[in-house]
Amino acid sequence: MEYKTIMCDVLVVGAGGAGCRAAIEAAKHNLDVIMISKELLGKAHTAMAEGGYNVSLGNVDPDDNPETHFKDTIVGGNYLNNQHLAEILVRDAPQRIFDLEDMGAVFDRTPEGKIAQRPFGKQSWRRTAYASDRTGSEIMVTLTEAIRKTSVRVFDEVFATKLLVTDGKIAGICAVDLKYGDYLIFRAKSVVMATGGAGRIYKVTSNAQLDVGDGYGMAYEAGCEMIDMEMVQFHPTGMVKPESAKGRLVTEAVRGEGGILLNSEGERFMKRYYPDVMELAGRDQVARSIMTEVLEGRGSPDGGAYLSIAHLPKRIVEFRLESMIEQFEDAGVDIREEPMQVSPTAHHFMGGLKIDENASTNIPGLFASGECTGGVHGGNRLGGNALADTQVFGALSGETAAKYAKENRHLGIDRDAAIKEFERLEAMLQRKDGVSPADARDELTALMWSKVQIFRKEEDMAEAVKELRRIEKEVVPQIKVDVPVKRFNPGWHQAMEFVHMVTTARMVAEAALMRKGNRGAHYRVDADPDETGYYNIVIRKGKDGEMELTKEDLVITKITPP
Repeated sequence: MEYKTIMCDVLVVGAGGAGCRAAIEAAKHNLDVIMISKELLGKAHTAMAEGGYNVSLGNVDPDDNPETHFKDTIVGGNYLNNQHLAEILVRDAPQRIFDLEDMGAVFDRTPEGKIAQRPFGKQSWRRTAYASDRTGSEIMVTLTEAIRKTSVRVFDEVFATKLLVTDGKIAGICAVDLKYGDYLIFRAKSVVMATGGAGRIYKVTSNAQLDVGDGYGMAYEAGCEMIDMEMVQFHPTGMVKPESAKGRLVTEAVRGEGGILLNSEGERFMKRYYPDVMELAGRDQVARSIMTEVLEGRGSPDGGAYLSIAHLPKRIVEFRLESMIEQFEDAGVDIREEPMQVSPTAHHFMGGLKIDENASTNIPGLFASGECTGGVHGGNRLGGNALADTQVFGALSGETAAKYAKENRHLGIDRDAAIKEFERLEAMLQRKDGVSPADARDELTALMWSKVQIFRKEEDMAEAVKELRRIEKEVVPQIKVDVPVKRFNPGWHQAMEFVHMVTTARMVAEAALMRKGNRGAHYRVDADPDETGYYNIVIRKGKDGEMELTKEDLVITKITPP
């Protein structure tokens, strides 16, 4: 089995907002930094983030401050957040947005020339900085240009498949060059995981095609502790039609700018559920409200609700929601004149790799940032906190990974483990009979959408766990690729992703089944009313290879759960 070995000091896996920011920070330490990505540089899912970046600048509401941002984040997270991490988020968010401006990012301004801020759900003040409704794209363009001005070596269209651990410490990764089909080993003194989320384990999602949970699967298999994987956020407003765009995000900025939700009877139904905040309730609350309207027969003809901004001045819509106008024009809807049809879509993972206040995992030398981490957002993420998360913890993980690399040396690689990994990937190409990755993915995503979705119950989740264990045991070893070609073979790429999808889906389902009460985004129709749920669920791979789940106490610094 032939493979190429590439050496570096710091390796960043993922080139979204968190990965780029980590690489930029690590490169400041005069180290050899490599960043790898499955997609082309600049195309990461961060570019699809529309609404904004939460930061307590007080430019619009002068009374806002980090303490209030912290409280909103903890209350919004249903008290499951690691409060150390939440403190870091609100403390560092201002400096990180100024860093972006220094790199060239252009945010919308107030008449006084300060960064403008808009309201988002469950926030005490107007706190969300934005660049029209293309904030993520503006940030990614800025970071991409900044990366090109550093010494960071970028390897795009390279798929990391396995973390390599030596004597309990990180040593590097196994990867495949998607362009040429070459097997690669990257040896590094420290590794930063910034691999994003896993919305694609669900049939309907706002996520990019490549967000399948690679980081979750690799980290778990390497022995990394995972936290609160059951906490999956379903954004309340995704497109309903056309079918090709189903699940595509309709930014919370639409509601932040004054958009209202209506049912088939023309009723502004949020006044019945959350009359004090209406459409700006928490994302989990709005999503459940929409689904309740649909299930009770008051939904739109296509199974959603109506979201209208037709009552707003056209100039406001055209200036602040430009990409939404374009997005719905493709569906034959002029949002300046008529309502949009929307329904919930799998959007963001609050759970992920368990990190501490240094962005360190339980594996020495392995750091993480961005959506692939857990603990920052607790049981439910506030809209706008994700982009702030990428910059705050991206910078932090790059800094600590660089310091670790300076203090440690390269470790030897377990060559047998690497060859075994490459043989596993090769077998998918050589297998004559088996299951196509496309069929296997359809089965998995349909199962998760029907059994571990917004409204959950014991019977469904138990069935999902049983099926996922079967898929892991029987289907994964039989995945085959129809065309046995290594050079840019999408079928092979799907096959490699599938094992990570199954591992991630199983962690979500197993943790959801374990949590008997309602908390955050986890909502059971058969919840135990006596279960307050003030704990985190931590998942580890046991010595016998079995998935182990335990309950752990919350990390509390300031706010005690009621």
